[in-house]
Amino acid sequence: MQAEVKEKITEVVKEDIWGSIKDILNWGFQYGEGEDKVHVTIGLLLLVIISFLVTSYVLVGIRKLYTRKMSETDTNKFISIFKFIKYLAYVIVVFSVLSLAGINVTPFLAASAALLVGVGLALQELFQDIIGGIFIIVDKSLLVGDVIEINGKVGRVIEIKLRTTRAITRDDKIFIIPNHKFISDTIFNYTQNHKQTRESVSVGVAYGSNTALVRELLLKSVINDKRILKRPAPFVLFEDFGDSALLFSIYFFISDSFIDPGIKSDIRFKIDALFRENNISIPFPQRDVHIFQTEK
Repeated sequence: MQAEVKEKITEVVKEDIWGSIKDILNWGFQYGEGEDKVHVTIGLLLLVIISFLVTSYVLVGIRKLYTRKMSETDTNKFISIFKFIKYLAYVIVVFSVLSLAGINVTPFLAASAALLVGVGLALQELFQDIIGGIFIIVDKSLLVGDVIEINGKVGRVIEIKLRTTRAITRDDKIFIIPNHKFISDTIFNYTQNHKQTRESVSVGVAYGSNTALVRELLLKSVINDKRILKRPAPFVLFEDFGDSALLFSIYFFISDSFIDPGIKSDIRFKIDALFRENNISIPFPQRDVHIFQTEK
């Protein structure tokens, strides 16, 4: 008899506690009328928060799963794209939870669509930058360390983000490039295929100079420079017969095109010194003027 009484008391207490919890979870407020009426409760808010936490843990697990074998560079790129995916997943989860809770989300979706259209028009270039950043990261058309030329400026890429790319110029200045530029503009990537690039220095010599000696001296100007690759070997081309000079170019290969202005400057110093030692003159532009007198 006592056991039955205790069991009934326990059931009553459980029902009271559960009833109190349900009352607390159902407490909230309503707004709207008819089919558009929305009932926001503490239980609904808790459900949204729990859904956010679960989604966050799932996304972290997916990120760790995909990046466990990636290099640090690829991992940073994946995280940049993953941030965009994460925000999209949160939005989907919120609307899904509200829909499952019996709330008509159609007005929210319609309002969101109209808002996104307005924001999209206002921030069109921003979205272009983000899409450009995704393309760059996914297809690896640009990597950190690449030497690029854009709008006449040469720089080495130091950071690629979802919206912008940062590069440092040869005079240690940072320039920030919106990622849509890599889609709409022509960009020269000096190191896309490989880090090795071919460079050249041109010079003109006076007519009547020993062209074989000129070729020898030009090769000598680069042969001992450790910054210039031995393979492929440097070579000289007799470019043309100019108006005032015989035009030659010395071609050579380097592994870091970012520092090529300094290398070219040193080669020009060597060429000038070698030409002086061997009496090879570099002419200045000349014009012949003929004066004709006419009879009056």
